[in-house]
Amino acid sequence: MDEPKIHPSAFPRQPARTRAAIYARVSTHNNSQDPEMQTRELLEYCERRGWDLAGSYVDNGISGSEESRPELNRLMTDARQRKLDVVVVWKLDRFGRSLKHLVNALAEFEALGIIFASLKDNLDLSTPSGRLMFQIIGAMAEFERSLIRERVMAGLRNAKAKGQKLGRPRVPVDASRIAALRAQGHSWSTIHRETGIAKGTAQRAFYNLIQITSTLARGS
Repeated sequence: MDEPKIHPSAFPRQPARTRAAIYARVSTHNNSQDPEMQTRELLEYCERRGWDLAGSYVDNGISGSEESRPELNRLMTDARQRKLDVVVVWKLDRFGRSLKHLVNALAEFEALGIIFASLKDNLDLSTPSGRLMFQIIGAMAEFERSLIRERVMAGLRNAKAKGQKLGRPRVPVDASRIAALRAQGHSWSTIHRETGIAKGTAQRAFYNLIQITSTLARGS
């Protein structure tokens, strides 16, 4: 008697394992700072949650204000390529360069469907309380931007009230020199390098000089 054939769909599909990436950073090699403490606790946290380690990203000896962090850049690239499902950091200040950078990164993770968790801050964006905290962080970033804008505008108003000229100082334009350089066959790029005057400004001065010269010639 033939054995009954079992369709493959009869077997339950195993749920995909969650791929977690951990990120750690220490500012310097001095003062006994060692990323191992951070990575150890992060690995233990992932193990408790039943997450598979997709990658470990550690910036060693790099200041939090650095614009470029090699391992953080690599983490963001892998996240955009959907190589991970969760990003876990030891503390928010180990991850974010600034409040603005933190908000932008968390918003990008959310758009990519990636969970973000900060161990020491008890922040997990997969939970309602974590999402509420994200909204609060975003509001704080907007408040910070408003304060900076207001300080800049107040400074400009104060400078104007004191009679200070705002904006970049004007570069004197020697139209006759520009005309002489053009007569020698120099390009506008060369004239810009020679005089330090923007190409558009140099061109306007040159053509204005031609127009004035033509007008005077007709008048004579």
